[in-house]
Parts: sequence; C-alpha cells; structure tokens
Amino acid sequence: MSRPNRVVLDEPAAAGTLRRTATSHIGLRVPDVAAAAEFYARILGLTPHGDLPGGGRRLGWGLGHHVVDLLPGEPGLDHIGFEVRDADGLAALEKRLREAGHTVTELDPSYLDDATGTEPRGLVCTDPDGNTVHFHTPVRRAGEHAADTGRRPIKYQHVTLATADLPAMVAFYTGVAGFRISDQLADGRFAWLRSDRDHHTLAVVHTGQSGLDHYSYDLAEWEDFKAWCDRLTEQEVDVVWGPGRHGPGNNLFIFFDDPAGNHVELSAEMEKFHDDRVTYVPRRWEPVPASVNLWGGQLAKWRRTSEGN
Repeated sequence: MSRPNRVVLDEPAAAGTLRRTATSHIGLRVPDVAAAAEFYARILGLTPHGDLPGGGRRLGWGLGHHVVDLLPGEPGLDHIGFEVRDADGLAALEKRLREAGHTVTELDPSYLDDATGTEPRGLVCTDPDGNTVHFHTPVRRAGEHAADTGRRPIKYQHVTLATADLPAMVAFYTGVAGFRISDQLADGRFAWLRSDRDHHTLAVVHTGQSGLDHYSYDLAEWEDFKAWCDRLTEQEVDVVWGPGRHGPGNNLFIFFDDPAGNHVELSAEMEKFHDDRVTYVPRRWEPVPASVNLWGGQLAKWRRTSEGN
C-alpha cells in the first residue's frame, strides 16, 4: 500500500502582516455582458454603478465601492481587488513586492470609487499564475449595510483561485503579500488564507489550471439558506452544491453558477480568528470529501480530493 502524500505549507516571515485587509472587488470576463448583468441584478441584487469602456458594466450595492466589473470576452477572471486598512499597509506591501522583484504599477483611479482619506491610492501586480491583483487604500462600503439577507447578500467576502502550482501561490500571498494560512489539506492541494478576522478572504486550490475557482458572498445565518434555496429554485437557477458545511472555516454554504459558468458561493457563520490575542498554528485537514463538506462528504462535480473518493 502506498503511503499518503503529506505536504506542510510554509509560512514565511512576512505572513500575517495584513490583519485588516478584505476583498473589495472582482472583475469577470463574460461572453454576454447584458445577460450577466441582468442575472446578477435579478439573483443577487447587484445594481448598475456605470458602464465601462469597451462594453463592460460595473455593478455594486447601489452605495459605496463597486463589487463586480463585467467585461466582454471569453469566460475568465480579469482581476481581483483587496482593500488594505492596515496602518501604512499599502506602502509596506509595495516595498515587499518590489524587494521580491515583482513589477508594481499604479492602479487606475477609476477603480477607487467612493474612496476615503485625502490620498486614495492603489497598486497593481500579478501573482505567480499571472492573475492581476489590485491592492488599495480604504473605500466606503455603505451599501453592505442595507442587505435583506433573504433576498440579497451582505457583501462579497472571499475569492478562491485555481492553480497548478499551489506552493508558489501560497508563498506569494503569505511571504510577499502578507496573508496567513488558517488551514490546508494535508496533501498540500488546498489552502485557506486570512488577512482579517475571517477564516479566509482568499483560498487557493490545486486543479491543474489557473484562474477563478469560485467567489463568495456572505449571508447572515442558517435561516437565510432555506429562503435562498427556495428563491433560486423559483428563478430556475440550480443549486449545484449544498447546503453543506465546510470543515476549514466551519462555514455554511450553497453554490450556483452564473450564465458564464462561474461558480458563486453563498456562505455564513465563518470562523473568526483573533491574531491580536492568541497564536494560531495552521491546521492540516485530511484530504477527503468529509473534510471539505462535513455534512456527508458530498462534493460538487468540479471538486475532488486526493483521497476518499
């Protein structure tokens, strides 16, 4: 019998530098911008924030910083964005990026809608897989506070990236960007990273390809999931995974797909971390279905574990 593969992902010295950094926006390339915009308005309650050059559409919660840019093209991830609220966090991050040899450019100010402070600023870099990543100073999020969680999510909460080189991606996001590892699968093929009190704002999963695996919006509580499953069914949108509860993060979840095939998660009750009060050690979950979904181990068609299938 072969021995199971076990990999311990390292946390370089800069890991944990970011403690008040959250997802802010995401850009998706879609074949039909109008159809995608209608879907996101009808299903998630995202409203137009304006048109973009080249036929794109910007969506948000009506007030505050935008959430999604829909851009014409073959389905894929265009960019991800993070709001850095750590004191002097953006300047320190730029220094780490440049010292590590990464190209850093200034973020177009048009991405900084509803910015706060006297000198709003953002940086653009690419991760080892070539994904475009925005880091920027604080923005207003007024629209997040108006959610009726039975009909629209509270906020965009995390993104999960697919990769063929998970160690390199984790090394970049921890050792350069400053995230920390909360959990990993013991075979080193899935890692959940945090940059604030939430268990993860970013996750990375080995799929053999690069780009977007899924992205997630927050609901409030278990009762919301019944309303959402009923509502999605009424709207003829299939629930493609869940309801379930993830082991890493302990969060409740359901998944559905948008018209371009992007996997969208709705989540609630995510575990909180308090790095200012306690020292955490990354946990290593067995790479089996029942770790990814505690409620019986049922997996989505696109999700596999290296053991227990």
